[in-house]
Amino acid sequence: MVLLTGCATRSGGGGSSERDGPERNPPSNLGSLPDAVPRLDPIRIGGPNKPYEVLGERYEPLKGDAVYAEKGLASWYGKKFHGRPTASGEVYNMYAMTAAHATLPIPSYARVRNPSNGREIIVRINDRGPFHKGRIIDLSYTAALKLDVLRGVTPVEVRRITHAEIRAGNWVKPTSESTPMFVPDTPPGAPLRETTAPALAAGGGVYWLQFGAFAKLDSAEGLRQRVAEADLSLLPLLTIVREAGLHRLRAGPFPTIDEARAQSDKLRTEHGMESSLVEKR
Repeated sequence: MVLLTGCATRSGGGGSSERDGPERNPPSNLGSLPDAVPRLDPIRIGGPNKPYEVLGERYEPLKGDAVYAEKGLASWYGKKFHGRPTASGEVYNMYAMTAAHATLPIPSYARVRNPSNGREIIVRINDRGPFHKGRIIDLSYTAALKLDVLRGVTPVEVRRITHAEIRAGNWVKPTSESTPMFVPDTPPGAPLRETTAPALAAGGGVYWLQFGAFAKLDSAEGLRQRVAEADLSLLPLLTIVREAGLHRLRAGPFPTIDEARAQSDKLRTEHGMESSLVEKR
């Protein structure tokens, strides 16, 4: 038996446990947090990808670039595990777009669909679980929020995004479908308008801070790490989006331009980090 941290140390999802659940005051606008961005992460042989046993049942993680698609129940986990190590060794962040799966490689990416409302998300698999019969995925709080499955276990469809699909870019949806979901008063497919902070006037939209645009994803990931280290409160808001052939690191959304500017000023004054404002109407 392999000793696993995170989800593997429990018997099921947070949605069914009285000892788990949401925090009293979760960050606002979590429904607008963009999905995880699939990348070609190396999959280590051994560690969290070794066969293991939980509650008398043996699990064998998938090897190679195997295709996976399954229907079953989704649960979620929250504050009880927030800040604890996952099976991957990463710290669990209930406000990031991640999930636990019993056999998908760690790390890997999956598209999860709620057939009852048609909502879809992409999550990064970085943990093991759930271990209740019939449940196939354990979502982070934010992922469950975006799929509307916070009320309890819910039927979903899970499909792995393979390395072959990531190389080919086949996982990317058409632009008209790739805008962040559930942004209030935002027409589908509305364009992003970028400008500098002094020139942008309040226009009734939602606002993002952009820290840089890079040809290489690794460069954007490196900057994300530096921004998160400078201000941990931004961690659940940081995301990398691909637009016009570039990987753009952004934080948001902020409901008002004043809040976005205040955060930009704080980063510039305290950490010497520059950012530009992006408005989405």
